[in-house]
Amino acid sequence: MVELIAVLLLAGTLAAVAMPRLNMALSLRSAGWRDQVLAALLQARSIAQGHRRLVCAALVTGEVRLTVASVNPASSCSTALTGADGDARWAFDSNGYALSVTPSGTLYFQPDGRITSDGAGVTSVNASIAVAGESAISVVGETGHVQ
Repeated sequence: MVELIAVLLLAGTLAAVAMPRLNMALSLRSAGWRDQVLAALLQARSIAQGHRRLVCAALVTGEVRLTVASVNPASSCSTALTGADGDARWAFDSNGYALSVTPSGTLYFQPDGRITSDGAGVTSVNASIAVAGESAISVVGETGHVQ
């Protein structure tokens, strides 16, 4: 009986010490995921302006994929844009952290620096990208600013 009580006390002490550290590790993962999404959007803007091509960013739970227009001018993206590792997923998270874009849909990074809700570049969009447990990423359509 004494051993059982000693084991329960030890397990309780370990749980009290380990749980805060586990929560901190999980919050660092979601912060890292937010940083990956932000970096992918900044890269999309940079590529669109640097290559004078339309770049499309599709944001879904667990990944951000970038595609680029084959010709200029264009109203749609047809070619997967691969990163240095050869993957079209510029941000990837296997933990499945929630990611939502308001308004929903693909973001179109225009060659002139604007971010629109359509490939033709008619409607600039101010978007908010929410990552679970982290501050939202803001996208300003007219200026192309991502923060």
